[in-house]
Amino acid sequence: MGFGNAGWRVMDSAVSRLTARAARTAGSYGASYEQLGAAWGITRQGARKKWPDAVDRPAAAAERGTVELFGGTAELFLESSSGSWRWTGRGADGTDGTADGDALCGSKEEAAAYAGAFLKEHAEKHAKGHAG
Repeated sequence: MGFGNAGWRVMDSAVSRLTARAARTAGSYGASYEQLGAAWGITRQGARKKWPDAVDRPAAAAERGTVELFGGTAELFLESSSGSWRWTGRGADGTDGTADGDALCGSKEEAAAYAGAFLKEHAEKHAKGHAG
């Protein structure tokens, strides 16, 4: 004997309610969508879509940041449409740069690392052969 269609619908509904409750509880304790997705074997975006209210939105100040390295500056920001961190900046040599369209950063720290690498690559070049 097995469940009929009605039995599976009841079971599916109960599982959905319990997983949503678990996601909201984890979010209330500081879990991110990236962590929820990892725990359930889905992407960060999948977790955000499945449980849109599970994680509190960070304050606007937490959604931005600045990296100043090697004479250049980059601004970090949370892109609301994708939920990914991005950066845009200007190196000391005057070169402007932004995060690649394919480079989805899962955290502010990851975006800062990419921005820092860009700023290092575009540090002001010192004149070669300058007599000291």
